[in-house]
Amino acid sequence: MLFTGNLYIILSTYMKNIVVIGGGTGVFTVLSGLKHNPLYKLSAVVSMADDGGSTGQLREEFGVLPAGDIRRALIALSGSDKKIMSELFNFRFENGKTLAGHSLGNLLLMALEKITGNFQKGLKEAVNILNVDGEVIPVTLESTRLYAELENGEVIKGESNIDVPKHDGNMRIVKIYLKPEVNPNSDAIRAIRLADAIVLGPGDLYTSVLPNLSVKGITEAIKASKAKKIYVVNIMTKFGETNGYKASDFLNAVEKYLGSNVLDYCIVNTQKPTGNVLKRYLLEHDKIVEYDRQSMKGKKVKIIEGRYLRRGQFLRHDPDKLAKTITSILDGEAKDVPLMVA
Repeated sequence: MLFTGNLYIILSTYMKNIVVIGGGTGVFTVLSGLKHNPLYKLSAVVSMADDGGSTGQLREEFGVLPAGDIRRALIALSGSDKKIMSELFNFRFENGKTLAGHSLGNLLLMALEKITGNFQKGLKEAVNILNVDGEVIPVTLESTRLYAELENGEVIKGESNIDVPKHDGNMRIVKIYLKPEVNPNSDAIRAIRLADAIVLGPGDLYTSVLPNLSVKGITEAIKASKAKKIYVVNIMTKFGETNGYKASDFLNAVEKYLGSNVLDYCIVNTQKPTGNVLKRYLLEHDKIVEYDRQSMKGKKVKIIEGRYLRRGQFLRHDPDKLAKTITSILDGEAKDVPLMVA
């Protein structure tokens, strides 16, 4: 027991606090790669702007906070069997007038919120139930909606309407904002303040990543943090959000909300997919993000380029390769640009 206690003290001395900010599958990807390192204490600060699908229905009918992105982060950090836990929490009812389309994980989180009296207490119970190793932190505990102003002046209300455009998806987004304005979760501010590394993205730029920076106080907390600040550029563009975007466009958009000379590192994929998987994305008007190296020169941020594509039916980052790069940054090895990841 004494040995265990001493070992814990030794490990605690070298532990690093890593905060991942975003939503959707991007947070899941980063957390899945980093969770295997016993020296990392992980926290996910998650967007609360989701209002589509099961999450949106529960928000409207029961007045609860959105659980969709929280659910994915819980699965990523769960110490239980990830495959069965993922299948359980992502299970959607296909039949029935009241349950059809609902995610079991969303229903569980809603029930815990009602049982405990508030979302934060319910989330802590979910952390215990799922044996979560780390923190899952809503960026705010107040209800709000996401709005996007397009280049033609049109204003789109709701994350789901921005994510799946009913308007002309070729129109570029000029800015996003939350209405009403909301205060940050104090736990999110604390995690950011104590962080050794802050990872933004990957994920849908205007519906997963930037909504977090639109919460009052979050940008200021990131700027004040002594953490190494890392942004992961998406692999693919998204129709209605980032169509036509190059790597520099993603970086510029983040700096528009975060401020220039705040980010320390920017991770960019250089691997180009081929085959039927790419064809499927092209049919949805999504394209590979072009790495325009020349346009990214002259910035303070260090660009780390590499082959980050994972194998599979979806064009996403390989969690282990991302974790390897983030570890290199924390260990001080990513000093030269570019750092190539095979």
